[in-house]
Amino acid sequence: MSDLPIFNPLVLIGVGSSFAFSGLFYHLYKEKKDEMVKLKEIPKFVPDQHLVRVLKASPHRKLQYVAVEGLVQADGETLASQFVPRCFGVIQKIAVEEHWKVWNSITRTWNSRTTNRKETNNAVPFSLVEPGAYITNITVKVHSPLDASGWFLERVHCSVKHAQEGLVDVLLKGLSGERPMAQKETEELLRVGTTMTGFGEVVLEGGTGTTMRLQAPQDGRRYILVPTDYRGFIERHEGTVNLWKGLTALFGITGASLLAGAVYSTMGKKDRRD
Repeated sequence: MSDLPIFNPLVLIGVGSSFAFSGLFYHLYKEKKDEMVKLKEIPKFVPDQHLVRVLKASPHRKLQYVAVEGLVQADGETLASQFVPRCFGVIQKIAVEEHWKVWNSITRTWNSRTTNRKETNNAVPFSLVEPGAYITNITVKVHSPLDASGWFLERVHCSVKHAQEGLVDVLLKGLSGERPMAQKETEELLRVGTTMTGFGEVVLEGGTGTTMRLQAPQDGRRYILVPTDYRGFIERHEGTVNLWKGLTALFGITGASLLAGAVYSTMGKKDRRD
């Protein structure tokens, strides 16, 4: 009986793994699709008079969880890039790290190691303003942006300085089992003028003005900042949903095809024996 294709271990492994992956991807697809449905239910605004009117009509002059899309604008002085001319931002991170080769006496190979990482973070207060509005007094201040989820910094500089040593230094450090390879320096900025979408709680400051504040929601939902417009954020999530959906179908069809092929081959052999 083990000679029949349907009982071939390779066929069984192929069918089983295909259906297993299909089930896994379907689970990821359902999770992402449910997340997409919830995201599309979140009200979306830009910093304009409409948002001010909505807040004035809301209890306690606040909206518990909304999306606000706008352009990054510093409330005062900006941060100048230390490496790129005429490049300004509101959040800056500069990191310097050393890369070494370390001898592993067990495997008798040189392994890479990153050490002596030094990081400097700077930030100035900033707000979101309506895209296309060159002069406006309607702003949404972004409160505690470093506490938000999402990666919104852009790398504007990266340099690698390779270690240059004499023969004696190489021999001495080779005997110690450690050799410096390079020093890497990077700078990341949230640049002025970047389109940003924030998800959180919006409060009207003073109750009667036109200045609002975006802050972490008090109901436990995630405070998110992303360096893209609302539509781009949704399209990215839709792309992930379609990816999991496609992989679900691909592995499901593959498993069904392998199983159908094995059954067909088995029935053909049975008919020939009869």
